[in-house]
Amino acid sequence: MIEYQLCTERCPVDSATHLISYPQSVLPPSLGVPEWLLQAMRTDEEQMADTSYGCEPFGRLTLLPSVLWQHQQANRLIDALRPLLSKSTAACLVIDCGLLTHEANALALFHFLFNLDYQLQDLGLKTRDDDRKLVRVSRLIFCCQVQQQAHFSALLRQAYAGAKGMNIARRLADMPSDCCTPAYVASEVKTLISDYPSLSCEVLDEIQIQQHGLGLLHAVGKGGNNPPRLVVIRYAGKEKVPFAAYVGKGITFDTGGHWLKSGDGMYTMKYDMCGAANVLGLLVAAAELQLARPVVGVLALAENMIGPAAMRPGDVAMSYAGYSVEINNTDAEGRLVLADGIAWASRMIVNGQPARYVIDLATLTGAVVKALGYELSGLMTQDENLRHALTLAGQRCADEVWSLPLDARFDGQIKSHIADYCNTPTNNAAISTSAAWFLSRFCPDNTPWAHLDISGTALWREKGYSVASGRPVPLLVQHLLEDMEN
Repeated sequence: MIEYQLCTERCPVDSATHLISYPQSVLPPSLGVPEWLLQAMRTDEEQMADTSYGCEPFGRLTLLPSVLWQHQQANRLIDALRPLLSKSTAACLVIDCGLLTHEANALALFHFLFNLDYQLQDLGLKTRDDDRKLVRVSRLIFCCQVQQQAHFSALLRQAYAGAKGMNIARRLADMPSDCCTPAYVASEVKTLISDYPSLSCEVLDEIQIQQHGLGLLHAVGKGGNNPPRLVVIRYAGKEKVPFAAYVGKGITFDTGGHWLKSGDGMYTMKYDMCGAANVLGLLVAAAELQLARPVVGVLALAENMIGPAAMRPGDVAMSYAGYSVEINNTDAEGRLVLADGIAWASRMIVNGQPARYVIDLATLTGAVVKALGYELSGLMTQDENLRHALTLAGQRCADEVWSLPLDARFDGQIKSHIADYCNTPTNNAAISTSAAWFLSRFCPDNTPWAHLDISGTALWREKGYSVASGRPVPLLVQHLLEDMEN
């Protein structure tokens, strides 16, 4: 990971350093930037000013408009920085934190900067790549006032741990699906958690999945050459309190099965395992932060392929929760694997206690993107405390959610004439909420549960292609921290 330090006094700078500040800051002149240059760069304070000329002792100086540092939409600052740092010329960035008075803006910036540690070319798949010649950011220096030091120190620790988890999740999700199979993900989990004594895991293979009665996960995974896996990651925690449980959809590639997707619709389907990847990242972040609360992550991993053994429309499978499910759409496979994962998590006992809550996260429906776009994750729950807590946590860390309705009015959407439930509404209405209502049937009523549909937020879209974003790891870390405080 990128090294960082927090400075309240004069920080070490040289020609390999890039200072990012704002027009009226006292930091640049205090560090030796010529006043004539600052005056020239302040000509239009509503526009970004950037130079590599005459800004000694720095190699580069950027002044971003003050309004960006305090904007109500924290992503405005990130949107300005992203193209600026895509072709970095300095190994060290000095960040002026003087205007970061809003916690959400600070966390959004810190997460973004720490995420610079991983880039797509790190997968090593390009044999010729001019980007390898670019200078990579390897050090971050954050400058603040003495009275801000304790506050920023805590936020930086939180963002560093969150970004470490995000980078692990992003790298795993970006990998091609012919490599990133269910078995590979399970193997990577074992490798990645080996550095953390507080983390452990168990893996169920395809035979054990059938033996334990995970019939929905088996139904999805049986059609592929790469069989399914259920991975359960445990973070021990420092206190014997009820554990937090997270379930991630891990479809390592989704063809749609016999309900075949179009070519365009299939292109990004290696990212249908972002939910599972982000659960792994969250567990790593929890271990980095040494949280008090125990945490469990359940990764439901499978390929949704076409083959002689693949599930077919009209098949009926028995779930781990004991309900029969009619599979009337094989391209609604994510809710099938999640249902078994949710039931598994809700039945777990850790330190003699059941889960405090269960939260699942999944790239589940395209409908949520049509409703909320690419900035907001869809939140669906019947637990008002969980709804309120997740909404506030999202606002405080700039990884926001928007709540959609969920109650028994959607019961008819999952009724089947042949089984207990069907996996898709036949009227093509309320797609996202119907999927969430289906999932809610597999968590006991006395266990708080929430569903996060991250179809719009799990990817960052730029220049015509998509890459994994690592969201909503910041949201879930923020929620975990606040839940322990309360």
